Amino acid sequence: MKTNLRKRIVITAIVVIIVVSLFLSLLFYLNPLGVYAGKVESVSVAYSPFESVALFWIAEDQHFFSGNGLNITSHRYDTGAGALGGMLNGEADIAVGTNEFPLVGRALDQARIRTIGSISKSEFIYLVGRRDLGIENVSDLKGKRVGTTFGTIAHFYLGRFLSLNGMKIQDVTLVDVKTPAEWVNAIVDGEIDAIATAQPYANSIQDRLGVNAIVWSVQNHQPLYTQVISADEWITEHPGLVIKFLKSLAQAEEFANDYPGEAKAIVRKHMNFTEEYIETVWNQNQFGLSLDQSLILAMEGEARWMISNNLTNQTVIPNFLNYVYLQGLDSVKPESVDITR
Repeated sequence: MKTNLRKRIVITAIVVIIVVSLFLSLLFYLNPLGVYAGKVESVSVAYSPFESVALFWIAEDQHFFSGNGLNITSHRYDTGAGALGGMLNGEADIAVGTNEFPLVGRALDQARIRTIGSISKSEFIYLVGRRDLGIENVSDLKGKRVGTTFGTIAHFYLGRFLSLNGMKIQDVTLVDVKTPAEWVNAIVDGEIDAIATAQPYANSIQDRLGVNAIVWSVQNHQPLYTQVISADEWITEHPGLVIKFLKSLAQAEEFANDYPGEAKAIVRKHMNFTEEYIETVWNQNQFGLSLDQSLILAMEGEARWMISNNLTNQTVIPNFLNYVYLQGLDSVKPESVDITR
């Protein structure tokens, strides 16, 4: 009898230990800092509505920011360049969703800003033309009205795509198309003959034009790097907040890897995508925190393009190491930092 009693006690103890361990593991996964009981600090974020900001939305949805002591207030902008401009105008502390191209432009203007990390490497910029206007080949774009949003990476990829196909950007009539509604309606209504723009708008244009649309991918396997950017002064004054923000994004990255279905559902909710469409665009993005040498090389190439196309008064390529803050990601995810210093 005593032996059986001891066995039951041992078994009960083992079960209790297993249950407690599982519970603590779950808490650690949801919040590796433990249940946050310290001071909650506010951070305002300017963001652009593209699926490449998925880690930010996941961190909000799964309460990773609040679990790390951050109260996030977010402000939506139509483009990454707009989000960066909002941050620089004092409307937010951090810009999320801005790719490296607007950062390059601001660096050439000697703005005191730095990226604290990339959250996605993506290929979703397309050139859509109208077949009924005689556009069947890239060479047919010569003399045509081609829209894009000036100062965005779509502008850069359009110029690079034309160059790789034996044309100059001066061979087309550029039209500055500024808003998401215009990106779709301007070409559908015939105000322009073609447009270089991002998903999901390229897909919307194709849906409305049907067989009349001709579509090219303009990135030629050079990804864009979705950034988290802030002002030098804010970073210097809030290094702890930078680390907490990056820790939240690192948790979101782990969640996206472990639960891709749930991650896609979160992005679908924010972007109003269909389930079929999210499956298409998801693979156009590599979600993950990083700072690597390919980012520096991309920025140097984009600065060179801006200079050669007279989009800046500067003639010297900046040292882009001065526009990257390494210490935060070095503390949070050091294996993802691969920049020659």
